[in-house]
Amino acid sequence: MASKVYFSKEISPEKVVELYKLLNIDLSGQTAVKLHSGEAGNQNFLKPEFWKPIIETVSGTVVECNTAYDGERNTTPKHMKLMKKHGWEQYFTVDLLDAEGPDMVLPIPDGKAIKENYVGKNMENYDSMLVLSHFKGHPMGGYGGAIKQLSIGCASSEGKSYIHSAGYTKDQTIVWDHCAEQDKFLEAMADSASSVVKFFNGKIAYINVMKNLSVDCDCCAIAEDPCMKDIGILASLDPVAIDQACLDLVYAAKDDPGQAHFLERVESRHGVHTIEAAAELGFGSREYELIEV
Repeated sequence: MASKVYFSKEISPEKVVELYKLLNIDLSGQTAVKLHSGEAGNQNFLKPEFWKPIIETVSGTVVECNTAYDGERNTTPKHMKLMKKHGWEQYFTVDLLDAEGPDMVLPIPDGKAIKENYVGKNMENYDSMLVLSHFKGHPMGGYGGAIKQLSIGCASSEGKSYIHSAGYTKDQTIVWDHCAEQDKFLEAMADSASSVVKFFNGKIAYINVMKNLSVDCDCCAIAEDPCMKDIGILASLDPVAIDQACLDLVYAAKDDPGQAHFLERVESRHGVHTIEAAAELGFGSREYELIEV
């Protein structure tokens, strides 16, 4: 059966809340809100003020994890300092899931590229999760959406290295010399995402915002400016369907002068393979019903 994906061309904090409520899901207990806090220098990430109404709606805690590359988010002290500078601590309780080890290990018995996922151990403190994704391009994955937030986003610093190397290493000092073949990396992302979906066992929802559509991720300190016009907001209970719908909307934007540049980034990295692998793993469907609001 096709998954429901709600869509609005209007992009506003209030519309995010409206679409979330259409999902009719109760994210009860302690709710983790996974978002991208933005690398230092990045101009495209969605700011705390934009996300404030939806985070307050679910009474959520903003969660992040440290990175596996040099920058201002690869250690807990630097990351927390930047979170404060970007304004997250002004409005929300913030939790770096991997601030202290050891990691929590999630099994992936049917994984295509990896058989376990290393996430910040603080994930065990949460009963539900709301995944807030800024949909855009990505230098390595081709695009970044809900599946990336579940995988690279929820992985600890060591877990990120493990995914990028498709299980070769957790050592961030050598990972970039041992990156996996591209499709294996994408499959490792799908694998790791599946384990987080399984962990929350139905108490998880997804919102993708197609705004500031750069070919680069919010993890880039020096990112290209957006090349496409804003498209809208999507909400779903299916991470595969919501990412597929976003890609389809990009392909449908034939009159946008930046479309070819954006699609070159997606296609040159075989970005759709993450969606293909995720669907094969069975934690979502590429078939969806787009319901415009």
